[in-house]
Amino acid sequence: MDKELQELLASQSKAVAGRLRKSLGGSVFDTWLKTLSVGGFNEGVLTLFLPTNFFCSYIARNFAEEITQQWKAENPAISSVEFAVGSPVCSANAQLGQETSEANHSNDVNDVHVVPNQETEKDSLSAALDPRFTFDNFVVGPPNEFAYAAARRIAETQIVSFNPLYLYSSAGLGKTHLMHSIAWYIREHTPSRRVVYLSAEKFMYLFIRAIRYKDTLSFKDELRNVDVLMIDDVQFLIGKEMTQDEFFHTFNSLVGDGKQIVLSADKPPVNLEGIEERLKTRLGSGLVADIHPATYELRLGILESKAQNLGVFVPQEVISFLAEKITASVRELEGALLRVAAHVQLMGGEVTLERTCDILRDILSVFDRCVTIEEIQRKVAEHYNIRVTEMTSKRRERNIARPRQIAMYLAKNLTTKSLPDIGRAFDRDHTTVIHAVKTIEDLQQKESSFKEEIGNLRRMLTT
Repeated sequence: MDKELQELLASQSKAVAGRLRKSLGGSVFDTWLKTLSVGGFNEGVLTLFLPTNFFCSYIARNFAEEITQQWKAENPAISSVEFAVGSPVCSANAQLGQETSEANHSNDVNDVHVVPNQETEKDSLSAALDPRFTFDNFVVGPPNEFAYAAARRIAETQIVSFNPLYLYSSAGLGKTHLMHSIAWYIREHTPSRRVVYLSAEKFMYLFIRAIRYKDTLSFKDELRNVDVLMIDDVQFLIGKEMTQDEFFHTFNSLVGDGKQIVLSADKPPVNLEGIEERLKTRLGSGLVADIHPATYELRLGILESKAQNLGVFVPQEVISFLAEKITASVRELEGALLRVAAHVQLMGGEVTLERTCDILRDILSVFDRCVTIEEIQRKVAEHYNIRVTEMTSKRRERNIARPRQIAMYLAKNLTTKSLPDIGRAFDRDHTTVIHAVKTIEDLQQKESSFKEEIGNLRRMLTT
């Protein structure tokens, strides 16, 4: 490649890196895509280099479509992306991992679908779907079961029960997973129905392009002749008046024709400041379903399912540890497990708690406030109005023994200390710690008020 092309691709790789980090999550990006580098460009084919055959095969299988669409969005001259083992042709700045900016997610109008032979000319408008995001791979629990049930209803019946279906939650809790699941299900079971899935940003991009090329009538006609229109991240329309106006008319046309609309956002419609009131009213006129942060039990289920899919044995203590530590985002949770699994597959050995903490030390430093056993003892003693010295005393009265067991349980779940280390901190042996942990776990299952009390103590220690 000539120097000018090298510099161009190096610059574009930074923008692509930002989009990939945002769309896939920081943990996934750092684990799998950080080592991607530009290898060459010839007749529309971009070659990306990776350090090993394992990385090449895994990324080609799991992230090829996402990487391709992001590169095509950045450089329309790119027709396809290939992966190979090798060293970068471009400078070090071309390495995708060097850029960590949170660039907005974007898609190209000519995106291909992930499953071969499923793309037709009428679906060329739609963005690619992630093959991992299906109903079968969605772990259901109390925080998301209502949204899941609504998504299944939309997918399984052609009768429009509520319009639109509006899903909202903070980032990384499963909105996009459910939207892709709906699209996959419809395409598999009723392929005659035309499903178009777009991000709100891509909707705006297509609209602006239609204005630029004076082709708005074709754009309107194409979107108004779908059976199911799915728009992700509707909050992106905030402040974009022309795009909002076009979306408003598209919305009204489809609803008037009895077509299904599915939307997602990070807030309920009423809280979308900067959205026209008439559009805000339309967004909330159907079924609004929120997805709450995953509970500890749901996080456990997600990790167990993910570990099984990865084909890696992960001890229960590691799964419990990750479920306790990483609470904000399911995406970050899955990414952390994926990183551990990749490390073990590449370097050999087994998954252990100590190794997990070492691999994820940068991630855990964000989620963990480095709680110490001494701090746990002090806070629990203060909460139950006993002396800190009672934590190591021989007294067995219930008002002393129960707080001591709680402190042991929290030490097991909020620190990386071993059972013998925890036992020594309480002047006990490790079998006493095991008994205490089991006792507190059983009590939480039997008494919801006690479970809430333990949750309050945990939050007090970690925030």
